[in-house]
Amino acid sequence: MQKGFDISDPFFYNLMSKQFGLIGKKLGHSFSKDFFEKKFQLLNLDATYRNFELERIEDVKSLFADPTIEGLNVTIPYKQSFIPFLDSLDPVAERVGAVNCIQLKNGKSKGFNTDVFGFSQAIKPFLESHHERALILGTGGASRAVEFVLAELGLAVFFISRHPKNDNEFAWSDINENMVQSCGIIVNTTPVGMFPEVNQCPEFPFEYLNPTHLVMDLIYNPKETELLKRAKAAGASVINGESMLFQQAEKSWEIWNS
Repeated sequence: MQKGFDISDPFFYNLMSKQFGLIGKKLGHSFSKDFFEKKFQLLNLDATYRNFELERIEDVKSLFADPTIEGLNVTIPYKQSFIPFLDSLDPVAERVGAVNCIQLKNGKSKGFNTDVFGFSQAIKPFLESHHERALILGTGGASRAVEFVLAELGLAVFFISRHPKNDNEFAWSDINENMVQSCGIIVNTTPVGMFPEVNQCPEFPFEYLNPTHLVMDLIYNPKETELLKRAKAAGASVINGESMLFQQAEKSWEIWNS
């Protein structure tokens, strides 16, 4: 047991025999189950963490009805479509328009977005004064958390989307040299290149990157995606999604125990 924790403390007693889990469609790539099971073992807690692969988001109703489940994480493709099934939203999740953490307490469900905290903690050490604009690849739930953080930090944010709808959204075919060179930060929020399809890569003109660019891929499995390999070869600084992943997971644990 980790030094400083007393299992007889009521705080830990209340966690006994509880369930937590991850909701998504395909979860073979996920680290969450292993991460939390190791955490439970370290803290000597009688708790379990399960993967819930749902073909339909409506199937979540049965999970909400289980009184032993106290917390859930949410991943692709349900971060935005989950919201109508919740009783309430944390203010940050409401502003972002996406959730990845659910607290179940007293028969009520509340949605949070820990991606915001995780991405903020991961990106801040790498930001430099010349990073004034960012280009986000993808417009799914994770992209909204990335936009929220970067906008709060004062950066202008633009999206690349298969179906552009807003003034700051562009099609993949619109990416050109001027766009890439004016955006010092590139963030991939799509699942392209994620295990097991590790040889795939978003269509991106890597030849326009240079050493002033910071390229982040939210994918953490594999640790170095094809996108990061090509960006590094072009001279850009690169980071993967591992740090963000650990930060958001710890934030979820804090929320479930609040």
